[in-house]
Amino acid sequence: MKRSYRQSERARQAEETGVRILQETRRLFEAQGYAGLTLASVAEAAGVTTQTVIRRFGDKEGLTAAAGQRVAQEIYAQRDEAPAGDLAAIVRNLVEHYETRGPVSLRLLADEHLSEAVASFTRAGRDFHHGWCERVFAPWLADLDGSTSRRRVAQLVAVCDVRTWELLRHREGLTPAQTRMALLELLRPLTEGARQ
Repeated sequence: MKRSYRQSERARQAEETGVRILQETRRLFEAQGYAGLTLASVAEAAGVTTQTVIRRFGDKEGLTAAAGQRVAQEIYAQRDEAPAGDLAAIVRNLVEHYETRGPVSLRLLADEHLSEAVASFTRAGRDFHHGWCERVFAPWLADLDGSTSRRRVAQLVAVCDVRTWELLRHREGLTPAQTRMALLELLRPLTEGARQ
């Protein structure tokens, strides 16, 4: 019985260590980007040795990929809360997401040329965003023919892109509420008159 308890306690501690390493990887990436991320800095921040990080995740690419997978699950879960066909709720979900995740998304896009793990994450993010737009705007796409539907989806993807949010929020200085209104005004012409 004691041995079983010790094994389960070790497994719990190992799991906690892995989570802590990934949390610190994420924090350091958000602060410094891929170029500033090192195994040693992650190990120090997580309170473990560099060898522990290597043993768990391999090299910097492996660590980045593991942290990215963990973050992706959180992002997809939050974005999937947007209901199809409710424009105000779609925009609210999108702006809430970008308010918390927008800066790191922009950092990932800026760093994707530095790392295959980051590039893989941004490719998956683009694919998810495209699919998300198809899902949440489906009621307004249903009656469109093939070429019109493709063009409309491309427009929706562009309006809902993180760079559009960045332009409105940071370059033009709109508040979150003003950004929601601006996105609604951009999206209404793409949805008005279409069957819901």
